[in-house]
Amino acid sequence: MNRKKETTTDRLEEILEQSGADRLSEYLSQEKVFSSSGNDLFGEYVKSLLREKGFKQKDVFLRAGIDEKTGYKYLSGDKHTSNRDLIIRICLAAHMTLKESERALKLYGMSPLYARLERDAVFIIAFNRRIYDIDEVNEVLESHGFELLYEPRMQEID
Repeated sequence: MNRKKETTTDRLEEILEQSGADRLSEYLSQEKVFSSSGNDLFGEYVKSLLREKGFKQKDVFLRAGIDEKTGYKYLSGDKHTSNRDLIIRICLAAHMTLKESERALKLYGMSPLYARLERDAVFIIAFNRRIYDIDEVNEVLESHGFELLYEPRMQEID
């Protein structure tokens, strides 16, 4: 495997912290990590996290209430969604940390969770408390009058 692909994001951020603008060209030519497409970055990032955590993609899709075939298409970049909740469901089902989920949202081209948005505050608490069961998160959302992440049944959302 190419050594450059193995460089972690944290390590890349360290390198950038220590680099000046005069060394940007050198960094860009040496530190190619994934493709330049946002959806490819999202898919590679999620797959990498799932490998680290020992999760199977199909199990994550099942926990997220996403059709397996559709889930694979989201991770491969063959299908795109504008539904931020769907990405949040994937993050919860993959047992991501708050930091990991915010990175996943950004890589998908969506806004990260924002503490000043009441509904987002529920998700932030869920990630921080490691509440990954979507039905349990939905109960909290419902008890506070917020829209649910999804109706509890398998669905395909675009």
